[in-house]
Amino acid sequence: VQLQASGGGLVQAGGSLRLSCSASGGTFGYRAAGWYRQTPGKQRELVAGFRADRTTNYADSVKGRFTISRDIRANTMYLQMNSLKPEDTAVYYCKIFHLGRDWWGQGTLVTVSS
Repeated sequence: VQLQASGGGLVQAGGSLRLSCSASGGTFGYRAAGWYRQTPGKQRELVAGFRADRTTNYADSVKGRFTISRDIRANTMYLQMNSLKPEDTAVYYCKIFHLGRDWWGQGTLVTVSS
């Protein structure tokens, strides 16, 4: 399974970005999947995710601002990020749980300027 994350970039505080994660060699379907982020010196943290029961969960810091979604037919997962803050600056990774293990995308950098 290969995941390709895209959509990162430089945006001013208050702006929006939409990240995409496309899968090949496997399907998102309704599997557990999510978006994570990491900054230098810190552990990777969950931003938003789909649980196996199809419910969603969000980090408290992004609730009300970020929305996770997926297009089953397009085999793509998205993260709509609104009202971005400088503290959202990080490398964002997508992940899917498939065939008994986690698969990670390569990461896409989001930089929010103040």
